[in-house]
Amino acid sequence: MAKNDTNDGNCGRYWQRPRFWFMFGIPIGGFAMFLVGIIFWGGFNTVVHMTNSLGFCTSCHEMQTVYEEYKTSIHYKNEVGVRAICPDCHVPKEWGPMMVRKIQATFNELPMHVMNVIDSPEKFKSMRLELARDVWKAMKATDSRECRNCHSIEAMDIEKQGHSAQKKHNLARMKERNETCIDCHKGIAHKLPEGFED
Repeated sequence: MAKNDTNDGNCGRYWQRPRFWFMFGIPIGGFAMFLVGIIFWGGFNTVVHMTNSLGFCTSCHEMQTVYEEYKTSIHYKNEVGVRAICPDCHVPKEWGPMMVRKIQATFNELPMHVMNVIDSPEKFKSMRLELARDVWKAMKATDSRECRNCHSIEAMDIEKQGHSAQKKHNLARMKERNETCIDCHKGIAHKLPEGFED
């Protein structure tokens, strides 16, 4: 066999990975991907946190009317100093449902903002009942999950409530009638829309 034959012992080495690739390359690549993942996740969580702030929620001019109403409500200022902000009532705390809500907002509310669907007080007023019904329907579907982040019937001192509230906060009655917080507490943070009939 000739010495310049491609099957000699030296030529094949050019196509083999050196051993240091396995010793250093894969762990370094894995560590680099781990760092990229941390940076991505940190950036993602920063954006989610930013979009769950009162400043973000009220930065659109469409929200100024409801923001002013909210500032006169017990959720904004009360004797015990506990404040609920927009995401406390409108965005789930659990990660999965929160992401679903963020996606819904991206495909429903963001286009409305971009297309100026409710860019004036008059337009907002004309759509307010429809918008409120959408929110109430969502709250009913989740058994007022966001209300229950702060309020728990089990933790209420029912004896200190008025007769009507005691009756309505009876868990057995609520279950029997398929009632949840939003059934009785519409208009607690915002004014009820014109044309609303319970």
